[in-house]
Amino acid sequence: MAKILRRERLVPNVHLIEVEAPRVAKKCQPGQFVILMPDEYGERIPLTIADWDPEKGSVTSVILVVGTSTHKLSLLQEGEEVPVYVGPLGKPSEIKKFGTVLCVGGCFGIGAVYPVARALKEAGNKVISLMDVKANYLLYWEDKFREVSDEFYVSARDSYYNCKEFVPHTVKNLIKKRKIDRVFSIGCTYLIYTCAEATRSKGIKTMVSLNPIMVDGTGMCGACRVTVDGKTKFACVDGPDFDGHLVDWQELFSRRKFYFNDEIQSLNYWEKKEFS
Repeated sequence: MAKILRRERLVPNVHLIEVEAPRVAKKCQPGQFVILMPDEYGERIPLTIADWDPEKGSVTSVILVVGTSTHKLSLLQEGEEVPVYVGPLGKPSEIKKFGTVLCVGGCFGIGAVYPVARALKEAGNKVISLMDVKANYLLYWEDKFREVSDEFYVSARDSYYNCKEFVPHTVKNLIKKRKIDRVFSIGCTYLIYTCAEATRSKGIKTMVSLNPIMVDGTGMCGACRVTVDGKTKFACVDGPDFDGHLVDWQELFSRRKFYFNDEIQSLNYWEKKEFS
């Protein structure tokens, strides 16, 4: 059992969850994830690690509330416990001095890409951070990113920020104006896909954190398999970071939709049971 130290809503539909997990906190590295269950009847779901504190013994993740399990997590309160909390899992992001690095995040990926940006800055890189939101009130952790970024941009669809373009257009504009040596992107599948496509013509290596369906987290179940450079890989043990120019995106999109109807039925059933 792992105790919830903090759970708060950052913006509508996005929550932060901080869990007491001393042994996990001691070994966390940027880009890794944990697997947890919201209750004894819930499914095992992966959450990318957004921050950690070895002295406090806590690990923080940011969750996008979309299905039954994430809805359950969003209702947990301080002092409650989750029955399963395993990690850190996956290979850490490659952190070294590349030069100028662009870090792109959207929704839950804003929190997930933060430790990557922080580590890249500590490694001596010039860090450019680009956050994608539909409106200004959906942006969070701006202060944290400004602390670790040499440049900070927001791609939004309202008039609050100067940039109203979608992320791929902003990425293309940035790489036209300066030399970008590496790109890291975390967020929904469509966001990371468009980032990879935006850099493909320039040949800028773009690392994307893949989020396929995942159950086991240790390479045993095979649910998270993806095709990269024509070879089958498991996102949980071979990733989650992969070169976005080598990913079979159509296969990934197709596999992510496989249980879509089942997920809707599960959520409807749980909401009727929980709130009736």
